[in-house]
Amino acid sequence: MESRGHSNPLLSFSSFVHQHCVRLGADLTTRLDDTKRALAQAHQNLLSPKHAIAATATLGANHVAKSLIGTSVYTVSNSNNEFVLISDADGAKSIGLLCFRQEDAQAFLAQVRSSSRELRNKARVVPITLDQVYMLKVEGIAFRFLPDPVQIKNALELKPANKGGFDGVPVFQSELLVVKKKNKRYCPVYFSKEDIEQELSKVSRASRAPGASQHIVVASLEDVLKKMEMSERSSGWEDLIFIPPGKSHSQHIQEITE
Repeated sequence: MESRGHSNPLLSFSSFVHQHCVRLGADLTTRLDDTKRALAQAHQNLLSPKHAIAATATLGANHVAKSLIGTSVYTVSNSNNEFVLISDADGAKSIGLLCFRQEDAQAFLAQVRSSSRELRNKARVVPITLDQVYMLKVEGIAFRFLPDPVQIKNALELKPANKGGFDGVPVFQSELLVVKKKNKRYCPVYFSKEDIEQELSKVSRASRAPGASQHIVVASLEDVLKKMEMSERSSGWEDLIFIPPGKSHSQHIQEITE
């Protein structure tokens, strides 16, 4: 998965928008089912004695995908539920554009319709969840995220040293919001600084010093996912759970544990 901070791939869509047969509907389900079967088989193989150490070494793709459940991004598909892909800067490969704001996906749709007569009345904006995106990424399908510019601004305010821009999709975390439920530890990660500030405002004054922002750590989604993939079990990285925008961590945890 790729992302660029302030760069706007929409500016050059008219020269390279085209279709690619990666289906979002039945084909997406088929791809996910195939991936799950492959992962299940790989898991069985890891349980053999010679792979016993590897089986407990790092977090699996299923675990990382599960931590992303509930958060949707937006892209454009045609009438056959196929992704509309774009070419990267040098035209070497095709990638899917995933927008964190629906209005950005609508702008993408407008560019697609204006640059392709074939797609003018057939393209539409569709949601796809990040756990599905992650499993497709495991298969080798490339995506580029278009972050919310408001959250890019928020990230730069928290990390003023990054004056050249923020590389990736900003995510926000605070140790003050780590919770335990049913003997499991959850470390919530937010896509919105406003959401985490709202949560921190509920934390007792005795638990925090004045000024919520000093407790907020910002990183990129891409880097966090890579670290999760490489981390050992019981390292703390398996406790991360991504909170969908607009939701509280208590609400989301309750929904996924019911």
